[in-house]
Amino acid sequence: MARGLPEMLVWDILSKLPVKSLARFKCVCKPWSSSFQTPLFITQHHLTNDHLNLLVKRCDGPNFSDLCYFSQLSTEKGQNFSPRQNIHLPVFEIEYYNHFVTVHGPHNGILCLDFDANIICLWNPSTREFKVLPQSSIQRPPLAADTSFSGLGFGYDSQTDDYKVVRFIDNAFEYHCYGNSYYLETTYQVDLYSLKGNSWKEISDPIIDRGVNVRDTTLLDNYVNGFYYWLATAPQGYIILSFDMVNEMFSTLPLPEFDGGFEQCHLHLLNYNGLLGASVYPSEGTLKSFDLWVMNGFWTKQFSIESVPGVERPLGFWKNGELLLDSSDNELVLFDPSTREFKNLGIHSYKEPLMVAYVESLVPINGRSEHEEHILFYCQALRQSMCNMS
Repeated sequence: MARGLPEMLVWDILSKLPVKSLARFKCVCKPWSSSFQTPLFITQHHLTNDHLNLLVKRCDGPNFSDLCYFSQLSTEKGQNFSPRQNIHLPVFEIEYYNHFVTVHGPHNGILCLDFDANIICLWNPSTREFKVLPQSSIQRPPLAADTSFSGLGFGYDSQTDDYKVVRFIDNAFEYHCYGNSYYLETTYQVDLYSLKGNSWKEISDPIIDRGVNVRDTTLLDNYVNGFYYWLATAPQGYIILSFDMVNEMFSTLPLPEFDGGFEQCHLHLLNYNGLLGASVYPSEGTLKSFDLWVMNGFWTKQFSIESVPGVERPLGFWKNGELLLDSSDNELVLFDPSTREFKNLGIHSYKEPLMVAYVESLVPINGRSEHEEHILFYCQALRQSMCNMS
């Protein structure tokens, strides 16, 4: 321990340091290096440090083959969200998956990267640990003509200290009749991945059996206090589907009663200060308005942003309830609901932006460093390519 300082004070100071500093301090002494990896210190560090980071998905151009990456923006006062570093992950360099990534989380600093639900990765951007999830061995119906993925969710089970991924699978059956004509019938399956078990299992639920299916248009994080939420379709129309990460059960909620319906508006679910929120905005027009609804026993409209020129869609909330927006020119805009002021950040997000705010974390995911995972991923891709050629 540091000479002249009480041990408890030293650990209190260390728990507030950025992960990058702790990585350097591992070489100070063996007790420090081993203590930084204990569950007690990892939990204390995540709860006490306030190093909020901002990641934005960017792309070098509008074309399908243009390389995508994450930019970590500087959030220090006076630095105006300038790009601090660019992070290139191995899957981003595979052309097919370049534009299809959706980010779920963070939960305790862990992100889930969903590449069209075909390749799913967990990533700790603070420690740069990266894990590609194993393929599911769950059997699909043998007569299914086509199998596709319709949605995904990522959450935390506080009871077992486990991270879980929920994935929806559509199995389409083709029936021929009257010569060449045919019709399709679809059944739904739900896979659940557990990080602790590093395995998938099938979830059966009567709500899913009744034909409820998700419409995964996720731009924002839909995980709130142990539940993940999706916009879904049911025989009676649109609803909200929720999944309890602890009890592993589904339930449903009604939608807020907004004007225009889905013919004229987009609706995205989000986490608003620990409550389920819904952002509603017009799908057409250059003059946009945004309504934020919040569920606290029933839906209430939290605030409205009226007649905003040149703004395309919401990306998420920042400190003090500020809302980050994407402009029609793909520039990042910050809106303060308390002052009703807009600030153009001068950051070009390029095509299909994604924004993630996360607090630094030491939480391990039993993966590899980005460099090791990069080598492994390309070895697997090369083997698959050779198999396809043979």
